[in-house]
Amino acid sequence: MFTGVWDLPWWGYVAYALTVTHVTIAAVTIYLHRCQAHRALDLHPVVSHFFRFWLWLTTGMVTKEWTAIHRKHHAKVETAEDPHSPQIYGINKVLWQGTELYRKEAQNQETLEKYGRGTPDDWVERNVYTGRSMLGIILMLALNFALFGFIGITIWAVQMAWIPFFAAGVINGIGHYWGYRTFQPEDTSTNIVPWGILIGGEELHNNHHAYPTSARFSMHWYEFDLGWLYIRLLQAAGLSAVKKVAPRIRLDTAKTCCDLATVQAVITHRYEVLARYAKSLRRTCAEEIRSLKASAVNVDRDTIKRMLHMNAGALLATERARIQEAISSSAVLATVYTMRQELADLWQRSTASSEQLVHQLEDWCLRAEATGIIALQDFSRRLRCYA
Repeated sequence: MFTGVWDLPWWGYVAYALTVTHVTIAAVTIYLHRCQAHRALDLHPVVSHFFRFWLWLTTGMVTKEWTAIHRKHHAKVETAEDPHSPQIYGINKVLWQGTELYRKEAQNQETLEKYGRGTPDDWVERNVYTGRSMLGIILMLALNFALFGFIGITIWAVQMAWIPFFAAGVINGIGHYWGYRTFQPEDTSTNIVPWGILIGGEELHNNHHAYPTSARFSMHWYEFDLGWLYIRLLQAAGLSAVKKVAPRIRLDTAKTCCDLATVQAVITHRYEVLARYAKSLRRTCAEEIRSLKASAVNVDRDTIKRMLHMNAGALLATERARIQEAISSSAVLATVYTMRQELADLWQRSTASSEQLVHQLEDWCLRAEATGIIALQDFSRRLRCYA
């Protein structure tokens, strides 16, 4: 039986398989995702083409297709036009058949033309990579077989399954279904775990949806983004240039009223603002629910949680009906809900002038502090300090 030209102990084959699949993960998160789809960094042409070539060998993916599909995902997130939303297709479909959804959308020429602009269009891309995806995959199979013999076929199979499962399945599926949320963007994105190692930092999916053009996905001291570490190493070697990272929140505790800097900071950090609002008012809502139950008024806790975390437009009709029923029985819950929706509306008023936005935010803070709800008053005072 042919054993190839490279004879390794069992752990050597495992190490090789993990190494080559990890290079593929790095290529996806650094090149396809952060560089091509979101333009968060520039890569040296040698590094860029290596990643392009490696992805052709190990996945058969075309840069324009992946980039276009991902950009459309952000533009149409969790609507009927989202290419791979578990809210639309169901978690099992996206987790186990995410590649099929990718291939289906890749056939949509309107998607490719509208969202795939600015991707490589050189001779190699047009005459080698595009339209010849299977050639790269077959070459990878031949290389593995030449190196390791029949065990190389097994390694190749692992390579072929790695990205479809972890990227197309886990990130697109579980990353919009299960995990923790640091920010409150207008979708259900989650951070699967705080340590982005196995999938190169893509585990921090909620952070990414909050700041999609940031080259760094980690936002807190306890979070780790391996892809960002690689980018920094490439940068130190002069092989990458970071264009944008998520800004840090700055507070000026001396401020007592809103100004243009406040508005700009609140809009920039709007998803953090909404997350902090939900966290600040959580105890108030819990105490109100207990008070209502003591008066024989039953309020669903999960409904109130959704009320704190989602914009009205993102809620199902049945959820909105349950919320209306809940807030009709409590002035406190009604105030918390109304103030949350009004706050979220502030940065959606694209036609308002800067002066109008400052006035509207200051008016919101004044009304929040006049409610008599201590947690809401404290939140408002902190909001004024954004700088």
